Amino acid sequence: MAEKNRNFKKRIAVTGGAGFIGSNLLLMMVPRYPDYLFVNIDCLTYAANLSNLSEIDSAENYEFEKIDITDYAGLEQCFNKYNFDSVIHLAAESHVDRSLIGPALFIQTNVMGTFNLLELARKSAVSNSDFRFLHVSTDEVYGSIETGSRADENYPVNPSSPYAASKAAADQMVRSYHKSYGLNTVITNCTNNYGAFQFPEKLIPLLINNIINGKTMPVYGDGRNIRDWLYVEDHCRALDLVFHNGVAGSVYNIGSGSETENIILIKKICAILEKKTGAGPFDKLIEFVKDRPGHDRRYALDSSKIKNELGWEPSLSLDEGLELTVDWYLSQSDWLKKCTSGEYVNYYEKVYGDRK
Repeated sequence: MAEKNRNFKKRIAVTGGAGFIGSNLLLMMVPRYPDYLFVNIDCLTYAANLSNLSEIDSAENYEFEKIDITDYAGLEQCFNKYNFDSVIHLAAESHVDRSLIGPALFIQTNVMGTFNLLELARKSAVSNSDFRFLHVSTDEVYGSIETGSRADENYPVNPSSPYAASKAAADQMVRSYHKSYGLNTVITNCTNNYGAFQFPEKLIPLLINNIINGKTMPVYGDGRNIRDWLYVEDHCRALDLVFHNGVAGSVYNIGSGSETENIILIKKICAILEKKTGAGPFDKLIEFVKDRPGHDRRYALDSSKIKNELGWEPSLSLDEGLELTVDWYLSQSDWLKKCTSGEYVNYYEKVYGDRK
């Protein structure tokens, strides 16, 4: 083992560290905790990008291992190499539309991949009772929330898509390893994230990219589906707190409380881009398309637990976060072009081509 992999206070496996949330988390935590070793375990799917992590690539407390979490033997070798005492599990197939096209990959990665990590964590915990497993999940496991209510951590699980179902299954598996084996686990269920490095299949970067390129913006159904939007750096601060201070066996909901109809969000982005580019109006690019199957009407989380227990609150309003996000994508035209070439074009046509 290399010299720099020894004598660290913690040795943390971060799965999916080259993805959207993982990149932001590592960029925050690697310099913040120089006495921790962070090992980014990622198989580098279409949505991952190692260039996101160029700032920390040569850091003494950062390593990268290209491994698919469905590869148990590869994971086991990695666990033996670094002798991890913690896992921050972010790796997942995460896009609902892709889960409708090909659900098998979501079951394999999100369920079986999580099982592999839990098994290795369980074995590691035999000799290290302080082993911690942070499982990062989604508010979509709760399904659509009725107007006037919010989902707390005890809200019934009711997933609507193969993606949400795969995450709900993984959540339950994590719970079972705490109850059955005493593994020190914590689970987070977060609302929709946005910010730097998000792959442009997701709504906000998709809208920004389409506007920049003069393309229509596909809006599902009547555009009045409601989502709670959280700036990714605020999410990463919450994950840091839960990782260090969350109570073993607990679940923490992470939301901003900024519930917004999709059509209103789109018009906010149009207004910001009109101000920054001097062009427009861009709302003429809005195109309502056939709704996707099982499309949840409203997501809304009760995040009082993490606020009361750990003192976390979002630092940015939706308007502030959107402004920063638009600025980032406008300054990263090369990054955006690389993401939206090749396979992305075929995917886009597959998802939206027959819905117009």
